[in-house]
Amino acid sequence: MLHRSTKQGLICITQPNHARLSGQLAQAWGNEDFGQVAPKTEVCQGAELHDIGWIFWEQSPKLNPQTGYPYQFMELSTQEHIDIWSGAKHLVLPMGRYIALLVSLHGTGLYERFTSWQNSQTSTEIVQNFLEREYAFQEKLVAVLGNDEYYSPYTTPEVISRNRKLVATWDALSIILCQGFTSEAHVAQVPMSDGETTLKLTLKEVKDNHNLLAVSPWPFQHSEVDLVYEGRLLQQTFSDEKAMQEALMSACWVSVSTTLKPE
Repeated sequence: MLHRSTKQGLICITQPNHARLSGQLAQAWGNEDFGQVAPKTEVCQGAELHDIGWIFWEQSPKLNPQTGYPYQFMELSTQEHIDIWSGAKHLVLPMGRYIALLVSLHGTGLYERFTSWQNSQTSTEIVQNFLEREYAFQEKLVAVLGNDEYYSPYTTPEVISRNRKLVATWDALSIILCQGFTSEAHVAQVPMSDGETTLKLTLKEVKDNHNLLAVSPWPFQHSEVDLVYEGRLLQQTFSDEKAMQEALMSACWVSVSTTLKPE
């Protein structure tokens, strides 16, 4: 879950809804400087479904007693994270092998980039066991896809690496947009047609739950991108988990929109 603070209260955005926003970014992506997305359908679906493992947790989110709100995704324990990510590939595999590969790669990529779990021996063992299982799953899947006439061109290390970085880019952009920011934000290691770059997002205008942002350099197909995502509005904090869950499930839905334009 992601939190977005507003004058009306706290908008709670689920991980699957944040991932849906990643899918919208993926569909709009690509130009001469940033290249195209291929295979487009599978990579866009990989972005849209990258947080499918959270779908059960989000139905009964746990209360963070320190904030009085549902836990955000980065506040859960290592074991809870691993349980969620371990099941993701099984949920998404029926939708397609390449999609499942990207979801698994995204999960392992998170633990490769963010290594605070190494500070604890228990967490280290938990994560290393998870990584070993996922790496074995990925290796088998790449081998199978490599023998497939359609998917074989998309299983080279270069293509897989690019698509993995694209999903990570859209994930990072979506998190920034969902949480909101007051001035500037940056996303690094964004793949281009040749090399990588850092995207700069500049907040230009805020009106109710609509934001206008400038993006530089411009990575999208068209000169304007309109995005819509949603969450539930909580207007108080809680000390009782059941009361929080009931309030969240009956809370008003709020739509948030963002327009992206070139700087």
